[in-house]
Amino acid sequence: MGDSSLHSDVDKGDGNVRYVLTGDGSSSIFTIDEKTGDIHATKRLDREEQGYYTLRAQAVDSETNAPVEDESEFIVKVQDINDNEPKFLDGPYTAGVPEMSPLGTMVVQVTATDADDPTYGNSARVVYSIIHGHPYFSVEPKTGIVRTALPNMDRETRDQYVLIIQAKDMVGQMGGLSGSTSVTVTLTDVNDNPPRFSRKSYQYSVLESVPVPSVVAKLKAADADIDSNAEMDYYIIDGDAPGVFNITTDEETQEGVIFLQRPLDYETKSSFSLKIEATNRNIDPQFLTFGPFSDTVAVKVIVEDVNEPPVFSPLISRMVVSEAARVGTVIGTVSARDPDSSSNAIRYSIDRNTDLERFFNVDALTGVISTAKVLDRELNSVHNITIFATENQDPSQVGRGIALITVIDINDNAPVFAIEYETLLCEDAAPGQVIQTISAVDKDEPLSGHRFYFSLAFSAANNNNFTLRDNKDNTASVLTKRAGFRRQEQSLYLLPVLIVDSGSPALSSTNTLSVRVCDCGVNNVPRVCGAMAFSIPAGLSTGVLLAILGCIITLLVLMLLIMAMRRRRKTPLFIKDERDVRENIVRYDDEGGGEEDTEAFDMVTLRNLNIIRDSKVQDVSPETASVYPYSASAASRTSYKTLPDNIVFQDFIWDRLKVTDVDPSAPPYDSLQTYAFEGNGSVAESLSTLESPSSDSEQSYDYLNNWGPRFKKLADLYGNLEGSSIFS
Repeated sequence: MGDSSLHSDVDKGDGNVRYVLTGDGSSSIFTIDEKTGDIHATKRLDREEQGYYTLRAQAVDSETNAPVEDESEFIVKVQDINDNEPKFLDGPYTAGVPEMSPLGTMVVQVTATDADDPTYGNSARVVYSIIHGHPYFSVEPKTGIVRTALPNMDRETRDQYVLIIQAKDMVGQMGGLSGSTSVTVTLTDVNDNPPRFSRKSYQYSVLESVPVPSVVAKLKAADADIDSNAEMDYYIIDGDAPGVFNITTDEETQEGVIFLQRPLDYETKSSFSLKIEATNRNIDPQFLTFGPFSDTVAVKVIVEDVNEPPVFSPLISRMVVSEAARVGTVIGTVSARDPDSSSNAIRYSIDRNTDLERFFNVDALTGVISTAKVLDRELNSVHNITIFATENQDPSQVGRGIALITVIDINDNAPVFAIEYETLLCEDAAPGQVIQTISAVDKDEPLSGHRFYFSLAFSAANNNNFTLRDNKDNTASVLTKRAGFRRQEQSLYLLPVLIVDSGSPALSSTNTLSVRVCDCGVNNVPRVCGAMAFSIPAGLSTGVLLAILGCIITLLVLMLLIMAMRRRRKTPLFIKDERDVRENIVRYDDEGGGEEDTEAFDMVTLRNLNIIRDSKVQDVSPETASVYPYSASAASRTSYKTLPDNIVFQDFIWDRLKVTDVDPSAPPYDSLQTYAFEGNGSVAESLSTLESPSSDSEQSYDYLNNWGPRFKKLADLYGNLEGSSIFS
């Protein structure tokens, strides 16, 4: 580091002059010798931190400190040396360049900065060179632009390169400082590779039962490119079954997905041959010479046989039968076949859920359908039944067909009145007056429509009161033949009308028309019709009639009370309460009279069981009666009067059990049936507690302690009392 010196002309060298230094860094960096004026730097200077310092110097009298000269200002300039290396402030770098780019394609520009003075010497003059990355890339020495050094670099061979770029100052001469950075260069993809199938042909298998649409197969053409350059479309360009298959592209995997468009049938066609093409979507014109950018492959689809159920032909068989057909009449035939190549034998049957009343039968081998019952078109004019066709070899294979049977009408219903007519006749009616117009209905439905013929029955053909006129339009009019009808003489006339239909053969019926004679008022409006009203005898007043009515009501009430009391006496001895008997404690203070007590049950009834059985069997249904094996024949019944009591009562209780089992109104759980009679001659003797020993039994009640706090009181009473009676 160089030194500077200041000297004043006033200074004679006798020590009377002193030098003072002020300004930027005068105390920290620069010092001055007060006597000689020599200036020294106390620290190492760095031009890159501060390149200039402004100082002021003055000579003063050493005794009085008075200035002896004017203050002088001078600038200290720090001279640069090459002490800073070039630096890449933006490094490390990443860049991309398309693959197959021509030689010299620019990749990226790098820039290094040097903190030294660019205006002084060569300390800041930088040149660039590539240390690592040959022979693929190069860098321009002055600009730092990185370019490709090889043509047609292939991304599929190598897609990334790491370069080391060096920057050296002093124009690259010896002794210069240097710095380096890395540049990661990625080759971006272009569509320079066509799709190619790895094989020339593929083969797939598919069951003939797969539904439409189902995926049959997936295949993929290999493309070394990526992203949009590898996108492709698949096409079926040829095949022996147009419309059966189609192909689409899976956008995620770029696979060709072959799916089914029509159902397969192994028996019709067992294999298909397809020709599939894969083509790139995005083709770069500059690489057309690398093509063609498509490829084709042969695909064979093998259809595998599946055991299929029989198939009806036709699916719906329409048949016609007359309702007059006898049982066993053949109506038609259904036909089904096994579509499999094995062509197994088939058995036919009717789905009885569609023929609940079993009107029809089908021959299991031939499929011939015949009547099993007499048909009635008026109840059911069309029968829609399902026919099953089952393979003998595999009963799980069941085909279903429909037999639609239409019942043809025959004339088997006679015509009757359309409604129940109420005919009223005024007493003052004139002869030839129409008093009623009648029509008829017929359950039959002839093809040509109904035609009814009306006439009076033979018994009334020559009567003097009424006549009948057929209107020829399926109606008829009833007319009076005379005048002078009187209710007092005859209030009701019964007129038999004969109605005949036009069927073949024709059917007829006689219908009675009731004509009531009425007392009519103005405009022939009936007021009183039929028999004369009951007249009250003159000797009975209204009060007497009310008294008689009151007595009758009183008697009815008394009879109802008596019947209610008798019903209460016959109340059964078992509990009918719906609540669980286990949830109640019932106390009975009366033990009864033992074997001699006959108040609770009618002993006469027990000893006349044969009479009871006869009446029971008449009331029960056929299903209930079937549980009485002895009721089939009166001759086979045993005279129960001669049997011992224990046998009689045992049979009685057994019969009551059977009746309860088949009783539809009985509760759906076990019920308690109580019969207050033990019978005579019991081998167990009496079970009365009054005759039981009064001493304590050997039973222990200690287990009550394990029943929880609810039974603690019982445990205290009985569990610890040893040798004492539980009834004490």
